Amino acid sequence: MNTAAQPPLDIVIFGGAGDLSWRKLLPALYMAHLHGRLATDCRIIGVGRNEWSREQYVAFIDQTSRAYVEAHAMQAEAWQGFLQRLDFVSLDATAPEGYAELAAHCQPGSIKVFYLATAPSLFSQIAAQLDQSGLIDAQCRVVLEKPLGHDLPSARAINEAVARHFREGQIYRIDHYLGKETVQNLMVLRFGNAIFEPLWRAPYIKSVQITAAETVGVGTRAGFYDHTGAMRDMVQNHLLQLLCIVAMEAPISLDPDDVRDEKLKVLRSLRKMSLSDIVRDTVRGQYTEGVVNGEAAKGYLQEADVPENSRTETFVAIRAQINNARWAGVPFFLRTGKRMQNRHSEIIIEFSEPPFSIFADQAAASTPNRLIITLQPDESIQMQMMAKEPGSGMKMRPVNLNLDLQSVFTERRAEAYERLLIDVIKGRLTHFMRRDELEAAWKWADPIIEGWKQLADKPKSYPAGSWGPAASSALVARENAVWAEAQ
Repeated sequence: MNTAAQPPLDIVIFGGAGDLSWRKLLPALYMAHLHGRLATDCRIIGVGRNEWSREQYVAFIDQTSRAYVEAHAMQAEAWQGFLQRLDFVSLDATAPEGYAELAAHCQPGSIKVFYLATAPSLFSQIAAQLDQSGLIDAQCRVVLEKPLGHDLPSARAINEAVARHFREGQIYRIDHYLGKETVQNLMVLRFGNAIFEPLWRAPYIKSVQITAAETVGVGTRAGFYDHTGAMRDMVQNHLLQLLCIVAMEAPISLDPDDVRDEKLKVLRSLRKMSLSDIVRDTVRGQYTEGVVNGEAAKGYLQEADVPENSRTETFVAIRAQINNARWAGVPFFLRTGKRMQNRHSEIIIEFSEPPFSIFADQAAASTPNRLIITLQPDESIQMQMMAKEPGSGMKMRPVNLNLDLQSVFTERRAEAYERLLIDVIKGRLTHFMRRDELEAAWKWADPIIEGWKQLADKPKSYPAGSWGPAASSALVARENAVWAEAQ
């Protein structure tokens, strides 16, 4: 048995005083600390341009991150212990000065996790400076936040630049949707249960819906968002990753490359869209004034820092198609939007109707079986089936069989960022994108974005607090379907 002591761990966060760090990363690391998932010698080093001492950084995190820790988990002693792990190094990420100080702050012989929570334009420069400063070794890892590029050429440029200094097995391209418990459970549901696999294909599945709806607007992110839009911000990464999990073939093992090989096959099988396909099978929208959660909401063009004639989409609906034998003819409806009526992310698998029904005279007979996988706000898996109503006769109605994971598994369910950060620490790559995956996703998305530019159409308006433009309902209606909230 190997009894050798593990080397210490340094988690170095570039952009350590940024929004992502104090809202997501540090609260997630605190939860890992609280539940004993960080070794006692693990230290967290924030890196930024702020001229701060360690004490100033600790005070900043103490003030900002507290609100993003669940109230029941905020324990004074544990929080103070977590703050003791923190350190801070002030440096310009693009200049060599300061990296020597960073090296001095790292523990001798430590495993280093470099989390680049910065603009992607800085990734290559940070990687080069880390290498020149002798901070990169065979044990270290680098985490790259999205968006990884603005299109395929920029994504390739980033990948190539980082690959000059890190091996592919050291690079963790993070997508927090893949850290959600129900997304990971979907693989077990599919490949660990014999009842689903024979039906998980055409013609037994009629359609698939994948929705990521937000009630928030762009807020203070308008400067970033107006150059990005919903397609780059959500569809090219989050929604396509969910599509891959739904549509992939069974991998030969849970080895990271075996899983990612199957996801890559799905991305390569996505039907490329011509200009006429884009007109028919995509909908772009932009929110206008409305009411969200009972409060008046500005339109996108009235948000601070948004150009008055912006054509950036805040809503996208797409009918995608996978060209392989399993999914031939099955539409995959992808939808995302800001300022929607409710905040929810879900996957809906709609099964085909029976070829013959003895209940055809009942209105409910046209209600298909559906598997409903809810990712947020509350994670759940439900199977909608038909059942007989109590009483005389054979009247039926849909009921939900609930896979009640929370009552069966009573232990705490880690939040997505915490789960993925622990995967990085443990060196598990399964739930992170490989380079060829990322580039295959851009190959499919780029022609759609370019097609919208050629068409030069304004995004369709939809009032804040609605479910998007009416055209998105027409998109699914062509397949005799409706979006889930209308069912």
